[in-house]
Amino acid sequence: MNIFETQYTAATAFDRLLHIMNDLRAQCPWDKKQTLETLRHLTIEETYELSDAILEGDMQEVKKELGDLMLHLAFYAKIGSETNDFNMTDVANGICEKLINRHPHIYSDTVAETEEEVKQNWEQIKLKEGNKSVLSGVPKSLPALIKASRIQEKARGVGFDWDKKEDVWLKVEEELAEFKAEFNTVANEAVDKEKAEAEFGDLLFSLINYARFIDINPEDALEKTNKKFIKRFQYLEAKAVEKGKLLQDMSLAEMDVFWNEAKKV
Repeated sequence: MNIFETQYTAATAFDRLLHIMNDLRAQCPWDKKQTLETLRHLTIEETYELSDAILEGDMQEVKKELGDLMLHLAFYAKIGSETNDFNMTDVANGICEKLINRHPHIYSDTVAETEEEVKQNWEQIKLKEGNKSVLSGVPKSLPALIKASRIQEKARGVGFDWDKKEDVWLKVEEELAEFKAEFNTVANEAVDKEKAEAEFGDLLFSLINYARFIDINPEDALEKTNKKFIKRFQYLEAKAVEKGKLLQDMSLAEMDVFWNEAKKV
């Protein structure tokens, strides 16, 4: 194949990537040294960069980051082929078979007319495939906020869920009261940090549950708040420099003036 051609279909473009990957693995000193383990943290980083681009709504950056991730997929498959464990064809066919098997409402005679029915079928099929628990598909290394959301979605897939969002909100209020109670101590009585931490975890879990009921992704919501805070804080820093001041030498009242300005920008 000529990797310098300019006209491609999706299939030939992907084949071009695989040919380039073969060249790099054979000839590039850096690429030759990589293993599944050394690539792992880089793949995680690329995934977060894609996430950032999506939240920013930058479609050109999304396209670029998707390409970076595609390179990683080709890299892993190349390494797998060198050890005779799997190759890209195995990987692609594996996901095709998985999708066909888990969408019997498309490729068989099962009926599923709503998103919830599809999710329930999906979890039931996974159990039939040998999964010992509905929750076994939740990666252990997921960040806790995302993991909580995925756990709740998995449980919902088999019917273990609240009936109404109002009931979930009552649970939020209950957990908030229990968290606050940990700090209503008598004079000179130390707060039990371990219990307070446990109650705070319960409160977060219930808030994530409520977010799911009102169709808010808690990870996206928190990240957008993070970005908003960063933007406003950097505005505050810039204004302090303009005034020839250091933040640590400013009063909170002085900083609040710039902070409120930042809200309007």
